[in-house]
Amino acid sequence: MRVALAQVVTGREISGNLDLVENLARQAKKGGAELVVFPEATMRAFGNSLLDIAEPLDGPWATRVREIAAELDIAIVAGMFTPGQSGPAGSGQAGREDSNAVTKVRNTLLVTGPGVEASYDKIHLFDAFGFAESDTVEAGTGPVTFELGGISFGLATCYDVRFPALFTANADLGAEVNIVCASWGSGPGKVDQWRLLARARAVDTTTYVLACGQGDPVTQGIEAKGSAPTGVGHSAVVSPLGEVIEELDGGTGLLFADLDPAVVKEARTKLPVLANRHDFR
Repeated sequence: MRVALAQVVTGREISGNLDLVENLARQAKKGGAELVVFPEATMRAFGNSLLDIAEPLDGPWATRVREIAAELDIAIVAGMFTPGQSGPAGSGQAGREDSNAVTKVRNTLLVTGPGVEASYDKIHLFDAFGFAESDTVEAGTGPVTFELGGISFGLATCYDVRFPALFTANADLGAEVNIVCASWGSGPGKVDQWRLLARARAVDTTTYVLACGQGDPVTQGIEAKGSAPTGVGHSAVVSPLGEVIEELDGGTGLLFADLDPAVVKEARTKLPVLANRHDFR
């Protein structure tokens, strides 16, 4: 299967970010891809309000992504924000308390396309390096996998990549490929950590890893917003034995790679870490 990773720098305007999805998905299709992966926060970049744009999976933003996938006959994975917790948030116009106001969102990956429809809510929230994602985001509760073209894919988001158990759980559910969509926080050593972790999770599980991150806004002349994790680029496709097959730099771009389930099977024969592991709980 030919796949594409779309390394973009999204902004505040959700309509403009939808245009990026359509344009890059079209380019991915022309390049022969059956699946195109966009990063975390494709709907709106971090550093902007999320509560006012969160919408359900049948809302207008997700519906438009679904239409693009159907029109192009390509599967799309893209990061969006769906409503999480709701509760009293103040008084409405008539002075009544609005009990349905969204007070937290979920950091969601939408998967949509011909014969596939799934979603994953980020489990491990980024409460690190001076950022507190849990202030505004509600954690997901379990792993999610999906099938496309006879290949099984597992899903993960950004900070999840630091937690091997999720990737192993995906593999236990049959995943031959793990997708990690990210908006990685910048800082000393952070690019090296991103690359290291993507390779480690591939070797941990003998799966391909499709690590798709937001590009570095600085490469587009955009200043970072405080401690918000707005991306460092370096999207990559990693083999089941940890080899970096393709990698982008910090700027925007579209990366193509070919996935072969036989490579996963061969890796698991040579390196049966899933079969050989022990449970110490």
